[in-house]
Amino acid sequence: MKHVSFPGHLVMLGCGSIGQGVLALIMRYFDIAPDRITIVTADERGHDVADEYGIAFVKTPITRDNYEAVLRPMLGIGDFLLNLSVDVSSVALIGLCRSTGSLYLDTCIEPWEGDYTDPSLTASQRSNYALRESALGLAEEVPGGPTAVLTHGANPGLVSHFVKQALLDIAADTGLDVAQPLWREDWGTLAQRLGVKVIHIAERDTQTSAWPKLRDEFVNTWSIDGFVGEGCQPAELGWGSHERNWPADARRHDFGRDSAIYLERPGASTRVRSWTPLEGPFHGFLITHNESISISDYYTLSDGGAVTYRPTVHYAYHPCDDAVLSLHELAGKNWRIQSRKRLMMDEITGGIDELGVLLMGHARGAYWYGSRLSIEEARRLAPHNNATSLQVTAAVLAGMIWAIENPEAGIVEPDQMDHARILEIARPYLGEMVGAYSDWTPLQGRGELFAEALDETCPWQFKNFRVV
Repeated sequence: MKHVSFPGHLVMLGCGSIGQGVLALIMRYFDIAPDRITIVTADERGHDVADEYGIAFVKTPITRDNYEAVLRPMLGIGDFLLNLSVDVSSVALIGLCRSTGSLYLDTCIEPWEGDYTDPSLTASQRSNYALRESALGLAEEVPGGPTAVLTHGANPGLVSHFVKQALLDIAADTGLDVAQPLWREDWGTLAQRLGVKVIHIAERDTQTSAWPKLRDEFVNTWSIDGFVGEGCQPAELGWGSHERNWPADARRHDFGRDSAIYLERPGASTRVRSWTPLEGPFHGFLITHNESISISDYYTLSDGGAVTYRPTVHYAYHPCDDAVLSLHELAGKNWRIQSRKRLMMDEITGGIDELGVLLMGHARGAYWYGSRLSIEEARRLAPHNNATSLQVTAAVLAGMIWAIENPEAGIVEPDQMDHARILEIARPYLGEMVGAYSDWTPLQGRGELFAEALDETCPWQFKNFRVV
């Protein structure tokens, strides 16, 4: 069944693991001829897949000097720019799409090449918070216009819709009689009434390969350049209104919406405690992600300009074991990437990606809701994907369809979109959808081997469990 008829021209920028994976879904669900699709990318990755579908493939690196000249002739009113690249400014591309009347979607707000690690920039300027503020600034300058969907992959993206479904589940399971929330304030009020204080994006990737990581090699199940880039940004998290303690190396931003803080250290060097149903308790990395900021901001309630409710939100990511080893080696080389890179795809022999949201502080303790997708099922469902990429490509597909169905929504984040419609489209590719309650808290089992100063009356405090 075709989800949507698209008469325009689709330009796909970048054709790495996600680009190759999403092509199969676009051709499956879009009523679009291959000759109305063009791939523009910096290298040869994805050329074989483009040939498989009969799609034009243009090998041209996009830079701040040439993006207008290369892309503007390809875009017009009603066309679509799907940005799956790295090192190309999302803000510049959104501006281009607004001037040409084209739709837009990305999975991450990217800066120009080098800005993630430019030592001349402050940590605040290198943050996702700053990138988000620059993108939302375009919406404030010119409200409305052609739809531009920000950060709609698995996370950021899909997990924002998981949060809404989790809130509705908890409300139903605790007997809270509420109407379906319609607006941002309604969702924030629901989260506050439920007592949700903390939201983790809690992910454990167990995919393995018969080919172990080699020395001086970075191995991962999704974009290596993307992972290293965000891992080298400062650790960031949405900062809850209930938090009473201040981490020693935490800083506030002196601009914007003030919904998040950052730490004076890379996210890839900061470990946090979290929980998923299959893995149980684990240490993940506090990798900066846009959803940590946007979710915290979206659910904020204020009275007379004073914040009355805001949850703490952050990513807790345990990548596949070879990626953990790769991060360890990367840190030892002072964040200079290895000379070899390997994206795990065909050589994966087993494992799952367990990706969801963990809501804590409510009457039932902790509730995890999300996707549990195995490599075997991912291969059965769609070609050119592993378990991690399919969770992303399904969300990209759903976000594109929503944008086509809502072409004049302006610049939007996942939290502002219809979560039911997105999940309806993506769910067939997410494996087992799981909702699980737990009595786990980040204080559980602490202080047994060594004494720790823990406040058992307030298990959600930042100092007590997050930075390890």
